[in-house]
Amino acid sequence: MLAKCANPGCSNHFLYWHEGKLFRYERRSQSSPNSASKGVSPERRVEFFWLCSNCAASMTLVNREGAGIDVQPLDRDRKRAAA
Repeated sequence: MLAKCANPGCSNHFLYWHEGKLFRYERRSQSSPNSASKGVSPERRVEFFWLCSNCAASMTLVNREGAGIDVQPLDRDRKRAAA
């Protein structure tokens, strides 16, 4: 459940869908050696993250393999193109 901004340095609470930016990431669980040999595919899970309007203006979220979700500053070229 979304409760607050995904930026750890921000304490804004999620209240409305139209405020900020919502991110959807599909994550796969690590398969064990036994499950791979039995033909069982890794479990897929969808997770949602939200950046408040203030944070979304200058940041984005990146899904780093093995490390999870990371807050990154937007590229300057991207910000100029969006303006």
